[in-house]
Amino acid sequence: MADARTVFRDPFHLLAFGFGSGLAPKAPGTFGTLAALPLAVLAWLPPFMIAAAFGVLLAVLAVWICGVSARRLGVHDHPGIVLDEIAGYYLAMLFAPRGVAWLAAGFVLFRFFDIAKPWPIGWLDRRLEGGLGIVVDDLVAGVFAGIVLLLAQRVLS
Repeated sequence: MADARTVFRDPFHLLAFGFGSGLAPKAPGTFGTLAALPLAVLAWLPPFMIAAAFGVLLAVLAVWICGVSARRLGVHDHPGIVLDEIAGYYLAMLFAPRGVAWLAAGFVLFRFFDIAKPWPIGWLDRRLEGGLGIVVDDLVAGVFAGIVLLLAQRVLS
């Protein structure tokens, strides 16, 4: 299993565990998503295409990093691996309206879709292996959350 010593001594674990946020004894995915808040705000600063390119890079790196970390731990999807939550929440907020209320709504929606795993999220989670299997369900949860946020913005405006 992973403890602080293991996580902080290995750069793959350090990144996969969200710089230690995944070490939370309860709800590590929620703490990993909390750690993504500053990154989500940063998604709003550059032009959209740059922020989107960073999101693609983050997703690709997350697949690789989470896969390496899982193999080194010998656990397919260790609960402490939260880089997938970070990438998924970033994706949700990339398309979201700007503002603290939207950050909070995106947080709740992303966590809901990540935990409830409606189709096809749960289906993907059960069928894919390695880093892709760890990350893709969170990316789809991020897309679902982002869609709900965009729909809510349209309804409210």
